Amino acid sequence: MKLKLILLYLAFCVAFSANAQTEKYNPKNDTLFSKPYIDIDEWRDSPVRHHYIHGGFEGTETKFSYYFPEKEDYKGHFFQYITPVPDSETLSQGQTGEADKIGFSVSNGAYFIETNGGGSFNPGAPSATNDPTLGAYKVNAAAANYSKEVAKKLYGDHKVYGYSFGGSGGAFRTIGGIENTEGVWDGAVPYVAGSPMAIPNVFSVRMHAMRILKDKLPQIADAIEPGGGDMYAGLNNEEKEALNEVTHMGFPPKAWFGYDEMGIHGFAVLYQGMVMADPGYFEKFWTTPGYLGFDHPESFEGDRIQQESTVTKVITRGEAIKLGMDVEPLAGQARGTADAAFNSLSEKQINEPVAFQLTEKLPAVQFLGGDLLIQSGSVSGQKTMLKEIDGDLIYLGVADPTMTAKIQVGDKVVVDNSNFLAAQTYHRHQTPGDEYEVYEYFKDKNGKPTYPQGGFLLGPIFTRGASGAIQSGVFEGKMILLESLWDSEAYPWQADWYRDRVIENLGDKTDDHFRVWFTDHANHADYANPGDPNHIVSYLGVLQQALLDLSDWVEKGIEPAPSTNYQVIDGQIVVPDAAEERKGIQPVIALQANGGVRTEVKVGEAVNFTATIDLPENTGEIVDLEWDLEGNGNFLKASESEFDGDKSTITSTHSYNSPGTYFVALRASSQRNGDKETPFTRIKNLGRVRVVVK
Repeated sequence: MKLKLILLYLAFCVAFSANAQTEKYNPKNDTLFSKPYIDIDEWRDSPVRHHYIHGGFEGTETKFSYYFPEKEDYKGHFFQYITPVPDSETLSQGQTGEADKIGFSVSNGAYFIETNGGGSFNPGAPSATNDPTLGAYKVNAAAANYSKEVAKKLYGDHKVYGYSFGGSGGAFRTIGGIENTEGVWDGAVPYVAGSPMAIPNVFSVRMHAMRILKDKLPQIADAIEPGGGDMYAGLNNEEKEALNEVTHMGFPPKAWFGYDEMGIHGFAVLYQGMVMADPGYFEKFWTTPGYLGFDHPESFEGDRIQQESTVTKVITRGEAIKLGMDVEPLAGQARGTADAAFNSLSEKQINEPVAFQLTEKLPAVQFLGGDLLIQSGSVSGQKTMLKEIDGDLIYLGVADPTMTAKIQVGDKVVVDNSNFLAAQTYHRHQTPGDEYEVYEYFKDKNGKPTYPQGGFLLGPIFTRGASGAIQSGVFEGKMILLESLWDSEAYPWQADWYRDRVIENLGDKTDDHFRVWFTDHANHADYANPGDPNHIVSYLGVLQQALLDLSDWVEKGIEPAPSTNYQVIDGQIVVPDAAEERKGIQPVIALQANGGVRTEVKVGEAVNFTATIDLPENTGEIVDLEWDLEGNGNFLKASESEFDGDKSTITSTHSYNSPGTYFVALRASSQRNGDKETPFTRIKNLGRVRVVVK
């Protein structure tokens, strides 16, 4: 039954692609959302004073939350957060500091909107009947449209401007919304956006590299650090080919610093639909020339597992949380302590199986994911995804809980990662058109694909399921697109792909409606603390400033900073070193240790650090400089007397008591108005050098 549901869903997306609507969607004309209701209407004081309104639309599962500022602070517009997948309409409640979307919006005179996207989302059990445009943009558009009526009742009759923003899958949905609706949003800020060929291909090529390079990733990461060397040094031919392939496809090499925590992330949601949509590929992979599994089975020695076993224990979500096992939170649930996670769950969720214990230990292989094939019992013949194995324990990945609840002690099973391994070179057999330059890597000198090709491209089908339509670059209003230069999930070149679509649409009027800003030392996560602070900064300040600049652009005609100046070279985004040439809005740091990016000293010998921090023109002032002199991610603030204005030079001296390699970092923060107190709109960057102490 599950196979039929997924195939029907994908078939619907294909059919929708072939019969895409020609008219833009206007929620005012949709009777599905003609009966809004409000069930909470009250003033709240946290995180800032605001008027909270919660409701939905009768006859649907749609729910929304509105957060209105006091009348004297209101500036006539809203900011609407679009989640990566349908999630909770109260998701932003409880966030603090820089990550506080409600506080940011209300304190800047905007009311804030979020929805549940139309209802619960379970990728393990997708609906065969859902219109993909509902979750993609219709629900969000209906909530935005109704909010304008509420705003007029609260503040009086006026023009209400609206701006949407969302990242990753939310970027697909944000772009899908502004391209396919009318009269809803006046502008949008999509961030860490993918292209229609992103999924599953950016994941597959990275996982292939992770498998082949697993023993060499530490030396590759070190070579890419400041003062390093050749990242290909010491690699055999298979390893060099894997590293070259993933780099040409756009994976930013500097992101390898996080190899040990990289995982598979969004691929867990995509994998089962991928297998169901294209079963022929997985059959051919091990049996047909031109596919890696057939051509080079030796490549998988020590990686492939096909282990028969028997279930001896069913471990529920509640038990796993109490035992401290690795169980990811459900969408919309608490993301805090184990107690908070447990208390936020329903009884049904607490009792859902998340892991099983088997009769014997499994081989110690690199296991990025796989399948559990059930051989006996009430669900014999079915399978579900595994995300991890650990001795005799197996952990469920994205799964249909109604099926996995039927797996019992004594059931015979097989742990098999054959399809998961095959998925890792799927991108080689999905060569699209010439507008995707990175795929030239998989073509011969005559422009023909070098590997056998499938009968269809899966990426655009997944994209349409997420965003309701393929990105066209045709939209009304204005847009600032944000991308991260160290993003291992949404490869940076994809912002350039979308920019090309906008240029095809707008031509020489592109700069009147569109900007793209790249953020250096930033990855995919939209968190205040997105990773190792010695390597990564948060791009939330860039996102917040983009929303403020977008509203000024639309409402006051104040043009934002120019797009980042960049080139695309062999799949990589390359930006100038100097701020005045790079443009965008991020500060640029040139840091040196004893006059270079690498220095070697003796224990106790002083190292002299010098840094120049520069800002693009008219982007604010430097408000904070912080040193991580030990390279451990613990930053200490520099004296304010050492920096001022839009350009500064700062020095420091430090010595080391123990031998080793230290990556020293200087973190700079700028703010448009020079405000040193606000947690919002702080634009950050890093400068880093290598100190070798002997």
